[in-house]
Amino acid sequence: MRGGPGRSRLSGMTTQRRAVGAYGEKVAARHLQEQGLVILDRNWRCADGEVDLVLRDGDDIVFCEVKTRLGDRFGPPAAAVNRHKVSKLRHLALRWLSEAGIRPREIRFDVVEVLPRAGSASRITHIRAAF
Repeated sequence: MRGGPGRSRLSGMTTQRRAVGAYGEKVAARHLQEQGLVILDRNWRCADGEVDLVLRDGDDIVFCEVKTRLGDRFGPPAAAVNRHKVSKLRHLALRWLSEAGIRPREIRFDVVEVLPRAGSASRITHIRAAF
């Protein structure tokens, strides 16, 4: 049945997940800028996927995956960055560098975990050189 209760629940869940992800990316971007990193790109997309944040840290280019969770029931947010995701991010990084025409001395892959907390600031964990 089109438009039935199950469909609207799924759509609402997708909308909530997107909102949580967008919130986490905003919080992570602000945190990284406060640490002195410069944002070069946000939510860069191509046919192969998306990179949440591309930043410059001194002479290094940093590709950052942001993981936001509302709780720890399934482990820490960084646990979602599995072997497949790592491989995909490495591929996307090479594609971004090629399209941008940048040849950095070093590249780094970071993960930022964001755990929103009701009534207080979100808990942010920045894992430098995560993989």
